[in-house]
Amino acid sequence: VVLMFACWLVGATYVPINIGDDDERIEFILNNAEAKAVFGMPDLLERIESLKDNLTAEYFIQINGDPQGSFIYLPDEVKTMADEVENYDALATLDSEALLVYTSGTTGTPKGVILEQYNLLVDIKCISDWYGFNSNDRAMLILPIHHVNGIVVTLLTPLWFGGSTVLNRKFSASNYWRIAAEEHCTFGSVVPTILAFLCEKGEDRTQYNLSARFFLICGAGPLTVELGERFEEQFKIRINHGYGLSETTCYSCYLPYDLTENEHNRWMRDDGYPAIGVPLPCNEMDIQTDSGESVAEGEKGEIVVRGHNVMKGYFLRPEANEDAFKNEWFRTGDEGFYKRDDKGRTFFFITGRLKELIIRGGVNYSPLEIDEAISRIPGVKAGMAVGFENNAYGEEIGAYIQPEANTDLTEEQVLSALKHLPFTKRPKVVVFGQDFPVTATGKYQRNKLKPLFIEWKDTQFRE
Repeated sequence: VVLMFACWLVGATYVPINIGDDDERIEFILNNAEAKAVFGMPDLLERIESLKDNLTAEYFIQINGDPQGSFIYLPDEVKTMADEVENYDALATLDSEALLVYTSGTTGTPKGVILEQYNLLVDIKCISDWYGFNSNDRAMLILPIHHVNGIVVTLLTPLWFGGSTVLNRKFSASNYWRIAAEEHCTFGSVVPTILAFLCEKGEDRTQYNLSARFFLICGAGPLTVELGERFEEQFKIRINHGYGLSETTCYSCYLPYDLTENEHNRWMRDDGYPAIGVPLPCNEMDIQTDSGESVAEGEKGEIVVRGHNVMKGYFLRPEANEDAFKNEWFRTGDEGFYKRDDKGRTFFFITGRLKELIIRGGVNYSPLEIDEAISRIPGVKAGMAVGFENNAYGEEIGAYIQPEANTDLTEEQVLSALKHLPFTKRPKVVVFGQDFPVTATGKYQRNKLKPLFIEWKDTQFRE
């Protein structure tokens, strides 16, 4: 956290890394981002050391702990250029590139989303104003801070409104309510998977003196009507559902915070999908056809966004930028519709993804990356990763395989051959078949395979 703010103070760009990613992806991100310096905590030095020869970075710097190995170590008392700087305001401007966060694409190649300091400031101001936060509010931060949700909602926003945040090393369903109460938190930000884990744990949260204002902001993954209703009925805590992307800094819309209980339940439960809310003032949203025409109320189309929180673009990806921006709108690749209430407000819904990303626990995975690993398994004629509905993670990952003739390939063999993948990205079950659904032009229709995995909807897979 300190390093991130230090970068922004001097106008440098911060590239957060998910240490749960495999080495190949981390190498790609660091090199594609043209990172000049790699900072590592003591427990990661050995891993960084093994990657150094494949990285273009010039500096490898250890932060915290005693100096180890060939890493440059900067003790607290070291003198830096900070001693000579008289005006930090001259080092960073609103259009300074602040954050380069990588997101998977349908091509399988991670894309770097460029967010300027202005993007961040605009979005956190809108979030703060939306909820009427003040210096008495405190955030419960349990989401990863390599992702915009953790960074923007529960780290930057509290600092904007003069409040505070509670940093948790990791999420714990056993300790969530206790810590939130003891630290006097007034809100938290979660993904649907967290809701499922809390429901599964089933702890009586009334034993803790939780703030009367406490509520949860939820997004970054598919929330079902069933899960939302189950959580709210079980814990008597309101979920304020929203929607956004890394490309829109974080959130683009939320349910209005001042809805009555009846209004809230109506928008969360009555349309087959929980509403993702009304656009924040810093951006506009629309539902459009492929040709860019707005659709009528209730009709499905692509969710598009434009406004002050929309990214500068993808780093070094002109072809991706051309595809993403049409007629001054950013095309999200997500399908949805809208309805209006009697006050004229436009409530949006998301019904699926036009892109084929798998969103497991709020984290995006490109199925094409997993397809490649499946296709390398001996005995596989053709294979495909499929994101299927799962109550624990929103979506879980399965493998659909067409085996070669005269092979006795088993599920155990397939799963064993994929153990080199991180558990979060690894298929958990295998379905064998002889045919792939295809379009008239021969393109595979991945989503038509989802019903084959329906029996594992309620299964929580553990490593």
